[in-house]
Amino acid sequence: MNILLTAVRAVQMLSALGMIGLILVQHGKGADMGAAFGSGGSGSLFGASGSANFLSRTTGILAALFFACTLMLAYFGNAQPRTSSSVLEGVAATAPAVPASGAAQIPGRSAPATTSAAVPVPPATPASGAAQIPAK
Repeated sequence: MNILLTAVRAVQMLSALGMIGLILVQHGKGADMGAAFGSGGSGSLFGASGSANFLSRTTGILAALFFACTLMLAYFGNAQPRTSSSVLEGVAATAPAVPASGAAQIPGRSAPATTSAAVPVPPATPASGAAQIPAK
């Protein structure tokens, strides 16, 4: 299966590079007007209109090959079982620790030496419904 995927990838790369080269070699639509009035188009290797037909057909064949390879890679990529190597899967979900006082959160300041009874902090509940709409 690995050899097949490597072969399909190689064919896809070669067809993509071939398409890029053929598209860059082709003339635009405006270049045909000059060939109609005898601007040296008949002296080419394929004749006045033979190169356009050959290059456009070859480009179409390479595009179809590229599309087929892409579909094959997508099919084989989904058929293989996924073995995830994500770092986040091994991490347990823990809530961050809430410090007892706000002064300990300011950089460069320490918590006060004498603390009275700690004020219990109610757990934060996610806002839902009408609580999400800002007040005017």
